[in-house]
Amino acid sequence: MFTKKFFSFFLAFSMMLSVFSVTASAQESQTMKKSKMQKYVEAMQPGWNLGNTFDALNSWGDPKVVQNAVTKDFIKEIKKQGFKSIRIPITWGEHMSGAPDYTIDPAFMDRIQQVVDWSLQEGLYVMINVHHDSWMWINKMATDHDAVLAQFNAIWTQIADRFKNHPDKLMFESVNEQSFNNADKATQINLLNELNTNFFHIVRNTGGRNATRPLVLPEIGTSPDKSYMDATLSLMKSLNDPNLIATIHYYGFWPFTSNIAGYTKFDSTSQNDVNTAFDGAYDDFVANGIPVIMGEFGLFGWDAGPGTVERGEELKFLSYALQYSKSKGITTMLWDNGTKFNRTNYTWSDPDLYAYIMQSLKGNTSTADTDLVFLKSGTTVGDATINLNLYGNQFVSLKNGNTVLALDKDYTINGSVLTIKASYLAKFATGAFGEKAVLTVGFNSGPAWQIHVKYNDTPVFSDASGTASNFAIPVSFNGDQLATMEAVYATGGNAGSNNWTSYKAFNYDFAPDYTNNTITLKPNFFTYTNDGVVNLTFHFWSGAIVKYTITKTGTIVTGSAS
Repeated sequence: MFTKKFFSFFLAFSMMLSVFSVTASAQESQTMKKSKMQKYVEAMQPGWNLGNTFDALNSWGDPKVVQNAVTKDFIKEIKKQGFKSIRIPITWGEHMSGAPDYTIDPAFMDRIQQVVDWSLQEGLYVMINVHHDSWMWINKMATDHDAVLAQFNAIWTQIADRFKNHPDKLMFESVNEQSFNNADKATQINLLNELNTNFFHIVRNTGGRNATRPLVLPEIGTSPDKSYMDATLSLMKSLNDPNLIATIHYYGFWPFTSNIAGYTKFDSTSQNDVNTAFDGAYDDFVANGIPVIMGEFGLFGWDAGPGTVERGEELKFLSYALQYSKSKGITTMLWDNGTKFNRTNYTWSDPDLYAYIMQSLKGNTSTADTDLVFLKSGTTVGDATINLNLYGNQFVSLKNGNTVLALDKDYTINGSVLTIKASYLAKFATGAFGEKAVLTVGFNSGPAWQIHVKYNDTPVFSDASGTASNFAIPVSFNGDQLATMEAVYATGGNAGSNNWTSYKAFNYDFAPDYTNNTITLKPNFFTYTNDGVVNLTFHFWSGAIVKYTITKTGTIVTGSAS
C-alpha cells in the first residue's frame, strides 16, 4: 500500500506520462507494495463470466438447455483460451423450498459443485454468487425485511457449509447489482451493508477454509459511483479482514454504449467516464490495500443488437478500458451470455475482441481514430489521413490482404499519422457501391487495425406505409453505413423513447437492415410517439445526412422522402 505522501507524488508523476506506457506500467507494478489479496486478484486476469446459465430463469425458457451445455470439456476449453478465472452467476430462488427452511434443491447444489470442481481442477479461480435473486425478491427488503434476510441467510449458510473445505481459489460474492425498492439512498446503503455483514459472518463462522476464504463485496448496483464505493469501503474497514475484495461492474459510458443522444464515437467524454470509474475504484480501494475485481465488463451494445456501436469504436473502447484497468491493478471479467464464445463449437463470434483481451496480458493494443474510409461517387478522391493511437507500440506495415503496400508510393507515415494516398485509393472508386478493400495496419505488438474502404453515394429513401408495429423505410444505402437517427415533432419537441434527446437509441428505436435495404422504426419508438408529423434525420458514417418525414395517426404510419 502507498503511504499518502508517496501516493500523492505517484499521482502527480503519472499525470506526466501516458497511462499506456509499458515503462510506466512496469514502474507502477514495481513500486506498489502488493497485498496477498492484490496478487490473488491480479492472478485472475483475464476473467470470464458463465452468464445466463445458472442464473437463467424459468421465465426465459428452459434453463436446462444452457445449463447442460456446460461440460467438463467446455470448462477445459475456457482454460485453453487463456482465461485465469471464471465467475459463475447463480440464481437460487427458483431452486429452493419456501419458509422457514429455504432448502436448496440438492440436485441443483450438486450441479453447481460439479461445475465449480471442474473449474478448480483446471486451475481456474472461481467466483460464485447470489445473482438474479437481487431483483426477484431481495429488492423487497425495505418493506419485507425479516423474510428477505431469513432467505438470504439461509442461502449463504447452505453454500458456505457445502464449500467450506474447498481451496481458496474459490471465492464467494455476496450479491449481484443490488438495489432496493421503496428506499432512499441512505436506506439502500444500510440494507446492503446489513446483507454484506451477514454474509461475512455466516461464511467466516462456518469454519474450515471459510475462515480465510476471499469474500467479494459489491456496492449498490455494483456501481463505481463514489458515494456507493465510499460506503462499501467504510464497511470493509469495520470488518477488518485482510481477505476482502471489492467489486464493480462497468459497461462503458451509457449514451455511448447504448448509442443514444448522439454519442456514436468513443470520444473524450467516453474516455473520461472510463477514467473516472477506474480512478475512483483505485483511489477508494486499491490505494487502501483492497483489490478490485470488475466482475462484469463489456458494452451494452454487444447484446442490444448488431451495429449498435460501430466496430472500430467498440475496439477503441476495449483497448482503452483494458489498458487503463491494467494500469490500476483491476482485474476484468468479460460478460458472456453465450454470444461471445460458442459453447458447442468452441469458437469466438468476435475473434478481434478475444485478441484484444489476450493482448491486454502482454502489452498495449494500438487503434486508430477510425476504421472507415469512404470514397464518394462523383467526387475527386483525396488522401485519407488517419491518426493512429499507438499506445507505446510502433507502426510496422500497411497491407491489402497479403499485399504489402509501398511506403511513400501508396502511403506515408509521420509519427502517428498515417496518410493513404489518393493515387492508391482511386482504383476503388468504381463499380458497385460497397466495401472495396480491408486494409490492415500492422504494429510491432498486438492485433492489427482494420480499415474498411467503401465506395459510396448518398443513401436514397423511398415513401413507405405501415403500422406502429410494422414499419420499415425502403433505403438504397449505396455503400454507406448508418450512425444514428434524430426524431423531432414538426410542432417542436423530441419524439420516440427517451425524449430528453432528439437522438434515438440504435436497435431500440430503429435499426438498419443492409441485406433487405430497409430501416425499421421499432414498436418501442412508436410507443412513445404521439400522433402527428415527425421529422427524422438520418446521420451516416460517411458524413451524409438524409431527411425523412413520417405521419402517425393511431396505429397507421406513413412516410415520405424529402
